[in-house]
Amino acid sequence: MPDPYYLYILKSETADRYYVGISSNPQRRLEYHNSFEKGFTSRYRPWRIVFAKEYPSKTEAHAAETMVKDWKSRKMIEQLLTGEQLL
Repeated sequence: MPDPYYLYILKSETADRYYVGISSNPQRRLEYHNSFEKGFTSRYRPWRIVFAKEYPSKTEAHAAETMVKDWKSRKMIEQLLTGEQLL
């Protein structure tokens, strides 16, 4: 059986920004985003995890990530965080 994967959402502590990703270890990814990564997340450090949902496979986590990113809506992400929107 494959290891579980997680859809995670980070929120910048210095800017009003969210980042959506998947990982088998969201805590390790958070550490990476807060220290080594050079892309989008490096500009808005530090980050904190505000949402994580476990999926049984990378494929299912990736499908959820794609759906959230396809929303292109901050309001929908915030509704997900409050439980008003479900995955």
